[in-house]
Amino acid sequence: MCLAVPGRVLEIAGEDPLTRSGRVAFGGIVKAISLAFAPEAAVGDYVLAHAGVAIAVLDEAEARRTIACLDTLEEAER
Repeated sequence: MCLAVPGRVLEIAGEDPLTRSGRVAFGGIVKAISLAFAPEAAVGDYVLAHAGVAIAVLDEAEARRTIACLDTLEEAER
């Protein structure tokens, strides 16, 4: 099973759409990911990321709902 998770773009590096990358915050963890598949992503946007690649830009409300669901699952495991 594959899982993509939402994160917020903090900064973007690079101009070339194929090599652009971003620092993205995932619940307190910040990772550098490729933005090649989400060229429209901008600082402050939420992206859906899988395996170090942003695969879509998310609406903020949808991203927050997904994060809340993931938080609920994490709490249930405790």
